[in-house]
Amino acid sequence: MSILLRRNSSQLRLLQRLGATSTEITRLASDNNTTPSTTSTTTTTTTTPTTATKTSSSTGKRVAAVADADIKKSVFISQSNDIYTNLALEDWLYRNFDFSHHHVLLLWANQPCVVIGRHQNPFTEANVSRLMERGITLARRNSGGGAVYHDPGNLNCTFFTPRERYDRKYNLNIVTRSLFREWAIKAEINDRDDIVIANKKISGTAAKLGRPNAYHHCTILATANKLHLSESLVKEKVNYISRATASVPSPIRNLADVNRNVNVQQLLSAVGYEYLRTAATSLEDGGSTQTMNQRGFQLINPTEKWFPGINDLRANFSSWDWVIGKTPKFTVEKELELKGNESGMKLKLNVEVEAGLMTKISLQLPQSEQLVPVVTPLQGQAYNEQNLNGIMDALKLVSTSNVQQAMNGSI
Repeated sequence: MSILLRRNSSQLRLLQRLGATSTEITRLASDNNTTPSTTSTTTTTTTTPTTATKTSSSTGKRVAAVADADIKKSVFISQSNDIYTNLALEDWLYRNFDFSHHHVLLLWANQPCVVIGRHQNPFTEANVSRLMERGITLARRNSGGGAVYHDPGNLNCTFFTPRERYDRKYNLNIVTRSLFREWAIKAEINDRDDIVIANKKISGTAAKLGRPNAYHHCTILATANKLHLSESLVKEKVNYISRATASVPSPIRNLADVNRNVNVQQLLSAVGYEYLRTAATSLEDGGSTQTMNQRGFQLINPTEKWFPGINDLRANFSSWDWVIGKTPKFTVEKELELKGNESGMKLKLNVEVEAGLMTKISLQLPQSEQLVPVVTPLQGQAYNEQNLNGIMDALKLVSTSNVQQAMNGSI
C-alpha cells in the first residue's frame, strides 16, 4: 500500500480550516522552515450543525452528535521523533482544536524512551538511573494507564474527537481491521482494551477525557527492540510503598513476529487508510469513495511556527518538575547489613519521598519499629537510585557498636 501525502501551499489556511479555536494563528512555517511574509487573522462563522443520536460503546449512553455526513477526517503524521515534542503536539491539539466537525488521527513514532502514565511512579516502573545511563528518555504523559517503551519500531496512534464522540472500541477496531486487511493478521481486543494476538499484547491503550475534547491513544508494536523493552522496565530491587497507579505486566509480541513483512511505515499507511475509509462513528467501510471525501494525510511539523505556544508545552513535558516532581508521595525501604567484629546486624533504610525529594531519611532498628534519623547532606535532594545507593554506601561505614548504643539510648 503506497502512502499518499497531500501538502497545502498555505499551512495557515490548513490549520484554520482544521479548526484551531483558542489560539490565534499568526505564524506558520513551510517544509523548508521559511517564514511567511504576511500574517493574518481570520474570523470564522459556524452554522448550526445537523445532529444525530448515537449510543457510545464506551458509556452505553445516548448522545446528541453531529451527523456522520457532516464530519471530515484527517490523518496527521508528526515529523518529529522526540517524545517531549510529540506529547506537546498531542496536548496542543487537545487544547486548541475544534473536533466537532473534523476528527483527527495523529500518527507518531519516537526515539527510545519510556513513557509513564500521569499518575505513575517512575521508580516502580523502571530503573530511572539506568535509563539515563543508556540514553533512554523518561517521559510522563498527560493521560492515565501504564508504562510503555517506545522506539522507532513502535507506532503511536492518537484518536481525537469531541468528548461525546469518544469511542475506544471503534478506534481499536480500526487498528485490528487494518491488520487483517493489509496482512491477514487476526488480532483481538481483550477485556483491558489491549490488542492481542494469541494472548500476547501488541498494543496498550490510554485516554484523556475532557471538555469539549477527548483523545484515546494506543501503541502498536511492529519491530520494537524487545530486549531493550524488557531491560528498560526493570526497577531497582527495593521495596516501594506507593499508592501510584501500577502497570500490569503482560507478555508482548511484535507484529513482525507474526508477519515479517510488517514495518512501521506500512503500518502507518494501513492504519491511516483504514481510518479514512471508515465512517465517522460506525464501523461502516465506505471504501475509496469515503476516502476521497476525507481530508487525507497531512505531514505535520510540530514547531512554534506551526503551533504557537508548543515550545512552552514541550518545556513543561521535559521538565524535572513534571517527569519526576509529579510522582505521588511514596516510601522506599531497603535492607542493610552492617559488619561487626563478632557478628553482623541487619537494619532497614527508610526514605520518604514527596514531590520527588527525599524529605525524611531514617534507619529502622532490628526487632523494633523505632526509626533513627540519618544525618546526610542528601536529605532534601532529588530521589534516584544513585542517591539511594550513595546513602547505603555511607551507612555501611557505620559500626555495629554505634548502632547498639543507639538502641540502648546512650547516643
